[in-house]
Amino acid sequence: MIKLTNILKEIIEGTCGYNTNVKTGKKLNTPGGLEEADPKTGTGKKPKGSGRRLYTDENPKDTVSIKFKTKEDIVNTLNKDSFKSKSHARQSQIINLIHQRVRAAYGKAKDPEVKSRLKRALDYIEKRKEASKAKTQRLNKIEEDILTEKCWKGYTQKGMKTMFGKKYPNCVKK
Repeated sequence: MIKLTNILKEIIEGTCGYNTNVKTGKKLNTPGGLEEADPKTGTGKKPKGSGRRLYTDENPKDTVSIKFKTKEDIVNTLNKDSFKSKSHARQSQIINLIHQRVRAAYGKAKDPEVKSRLKRALDYIEKRKEASKAKTQRLNKIEEDILTEKCWKGYTQKGMKTMFGKKYPNCVKK
């Protein structure tokens, strides 16, 4: 009978399945009482007493400030030296980020004037995103062409094989 009342008490208090700290009486973060260790660098930080992780920018030198309120803001962002000096992969990430934010803002907009402004911005960033995808494919094709080396003496090429995500000639003995 006492066990049943303790279980009901835990259910009512919301501590069911959680262990409590003996000193403070507070429940621990996870069911079973296992406390998570702080994450390694680059995964975000977990404030004390919170189960949520916060985003932290581990490399602020790589940051590009962005604006996406209008098409002109996006054009200005993509024309900045801080954007142009990044690698193609980083530029693609930034373009994808802008696309996601504009798409979300467009979906939530109620005012017709704001919606039309965001639609123009969305159309522009979608074109830039497609151009970025095309460039990525072009770069991957160039990379693939570079990896077509000749086989050693006594070997002939029989198609291609994939290793570590890249294609190489499949060289077999004659």
